[in-house]
Amino acid sequence: MYDDPSYDRTQRVPHSSRVNARKLWAGGVATALVAALIAFIALLVARGIFGIPVLAPTDAGVIGDATTIGLCSLSAVGALVATALMQLLLLTTPQPRTFFTIIAGLVTVALALTPFTLDAQQSTIIATALVYLVTGGVIVVLVGSVADYAARSAWG
Repeated sequence: MYDDPSYDRTQRVPHSSRVNARKLWAGGVATALVAALIAFIALLVARGIFGIPVLAPTDAGVIGDATTIGLCSLSAVGALVATALMQLLLLTTPQPRTFFTIIAGLVTVALALTPFTLDAQQSTIIATALVYLVTGGVIVVLVGSVADYAARSAWG
């Protein structure tokens, strides 16, 4: 594989439309589960340890309300959308990992900036932004790693 001239060592994936889609999507589903759990744990830390009412009123408790389920669900959906984007990039673009990291990173930063447009306590705004950044960062890293493996395993 490494002696193959179509292999770009800086991208760790072959320049080809060959990708093991089954492994990519299995990893994408696992990433979705991890992303949902990361979002849930981040909310627990913000609410339970620091007492910051992130995405739920204080009287909703540490677990929160329907917004907790909503954020965890959106995190999982975000991971699946990221997997679809990665598959598209792997099949169509040179340097797919670079483009994926930039696109997904910019989406993560944009989402992390949205709490700053709301009228809320500064601690709530910062904690919400951090939840979005951590969750998005985990998605970017895991989908990238899964894509490396799926592209390599398609070669043999």
